[in-house]
Amino acid sequence: MAGRKPEWLKIKLDTGKNFKELKSMMRGQTLHTVCEEARCPNLYECWANRTATFMILGDTCTRACRFCAVKTGLPTELDLAEPERVAEATEQMGLRHVVVTSVARDDLGDGGASIFAETIRAIRRRTPLCSVEVLIPDFLGDWEALRVVMDAKPDILNHNVETVERLSDRVRSKAKYDRTMALLAEAKRMAPSIPTKSSIMIGVGETVDEIITTMDDLRRVDVDILTIGQYLQPTAKHLKVEKYYHPDEFAQLKEEGLARGFKHVESGPLVRSSYHAHEQVESAAESQMKTQG
Repeated sequence: MAGRKPEWLKIKLDTGKNFKELKSMMRGQTLHTVCEEARCPNLYECWANRTATFMILGDTCTRACRFCAVKTGLPTELDLAEPERVAEATEQMGLRHVVVTSVARDDLGDGGASIFAETIRAIRRRTPLCSVEVLIPDFLGDWEALRVVMDAKPDILNHNVETVERLSDRVRSKAKYDRTMALLAEAKRMAPSIPTKSSIMIGVGETVDEIITTMDDLRRVDVDILTIGQYLQPTAKHLKVEKYYHPDEFAQLKEEGLARGFKHVESGPLVRSSYHAHEQVESAAESQMKTQG
């Protein structure tokens, strides 16, 4: 097991004016953010910069992944007015890039795909210049549900592999490594022009060789953007941290990813899937233009 949390994982708390305004807005719109529900270490930095990742379809997940702090159980909430409230909050915040994710809703016929699609459309109606990224569950391999989301034309389709193949069943609940790769491949087949993205959290017992193999698998299905971050144990009931990677190791993993052809790699101890999401989009677009040029 890893020892005490190292110095480079200390977080600066910023609860200034922007943070308080955004928190008040979220409460006023009765919206959930993954920033809070998953206890993201970048919550204060992102909220102070007036950015957030909206979590739709309620705050109760039908799965119980061993790394995730989001509440689990049988959801009772399905709010058809939620997409419009997310769009209104996006407009009020003046966002240029918004990330929309959700709990897993295996209790719903389409896994919540229709609500994702309507949220994309609602944001576009109110803020047509704002790019929209969706971080979706696997919909239990229902490609028709995936098509509903892809037909709404998000600017980025994100689905996280989370960990290496050997540890996938131990770390995740119901989600399968092969299904994740199949979903990312299918999303690219349905809409080749929409960038795809995935994330790996490290420190749960994987080897560097396994991380590299996961990168290769993601590139095989033409994933464009990769994020790599340190796993942090949210509560005593969750998986323990096996290793704290040094920032230099994250820098090396970034180089490995770029060498394999990802258009953008965000790699660092506090990196999470939607951290600096807008910068990731711009960097990937610049890389694409260079490739085409």
